[in-house]
Amino acid sequence: MKGHKIAKICMMVCLILGMVLIPASKLKVQAAEVIATVQGTILSGTSSDLLKLSTKEGNMEIKLDSGTDTSACKILLPGKHISVSVSHGSDGYLHAVKISSEVQAPTVTIDNSTTATVTGKISEKSEGDILRFITPQGEMEIKLDSTTNMSGCSMLVADKNYNIVCARGSDAYMHAISISDGAATVSSVDTSLTPASADSVNRKAATGTVTGTVAKSTKEDLLYLSTKDGEMQFVIEKNTDSRNGMILTPGRKLTVSFYHGSDAYLHAVDIVGVKESSLPVSIDTSSPATVSGTVGSKSTESLLYLDTKYGTMELKLDAVKSVTGCKVIVSGKKLTVTCARGSDAYMHALDIKGV
Repeated sequence: MKGHKIAKICMMVCLILGMVLIPASKLKVQAAEVIATVQGTILSGTSSDLLKLSTKEGNMEIKLDSGTDTSACKILLPGKHISVSVSHGSDGYLHAVKISSEVQAPTVTIDNSTTATVTGKISEKSEGDILRFITPQGEMEIKLDSTTNMSGCSMLVADKNYNIVCARGSDAYMHAISISDGAATVSSVDTSLTPASADSVNRKAATGTVTGTVAKSTKEDLLYLSTKDGEMQFVIEKNTDSRNGMILTPGRKLTVSFYHGSDAYLHAVDIVGVKESSLPVSIDTSSPATVSGTVGSKSTESLLYLDTKYGTMELKLDAVKSVTGCKVIVSGKKLTVTCARGSDAYMHALDIKGV
């Protein structure tokens, strides 16, 4: 009987010693204990505290905590493929323990001698390694590289403000050198970063030439050009020579010579379009007519389609003497055109004035 009591006491002592020696963390719910690793593509709607992931098994929602290890992948933008190790949380959600992605070696050279800093908000239209960055001056396309320094931000998500130091790459894209968390609102952006005109940036000789087609986003002061290397943007200055490439409607083929501005934009020096050859015609300038309307999207360097209240007019551009009120002509631009009849039965534009 006494031996039985001694054995019972020994068992209790061992149990107490065991509880004392067990690490305290083992007595708690292991919130960070990895239960699985999933691969998938980030979905739109991902924020700094919730990751939305499309996997082959379906869509998942994974909580992001302050302890989530994002050192191997800070870019959480739609379309990016990642791996996530997850744990069970006491709130019923899966929680991200670590996020990682495949690191790609850089394939272009970056001109670090001409860096610029821009501030803005990341658009949800960002995809892959192309960051669409919304600034007060417009939307920029900035490439992300494996060498981009992101120590200044916790993670990269859409609809959040950041400061980006960028420089031009050999592929004509701006590349992110470093990224840091930005101010609470985009309105705090330094307005000195506005795409500079010839008055605020020292004009330089052309350093490159590229050929492409005009993209739909083109405006009177900013040319979007689709090229074999992607879409490029060119500031159109008041001194840009556009005499041979005035019509910037979607699909028009252009050759642009440019230089790098100190505002991180490329600046157009010369714009040359494709103009059809035409036979000489005589134009009766004794009775010119003046018409007003908006530029049609089918307009070319040779033929202006002007939508008026009476219908669409076709005006040849082989006898233009002056263009005022606009440096270039884009779709939807309001114009007043003085024109006259030619011996080829076409109306020919003589003077063009932007409204």
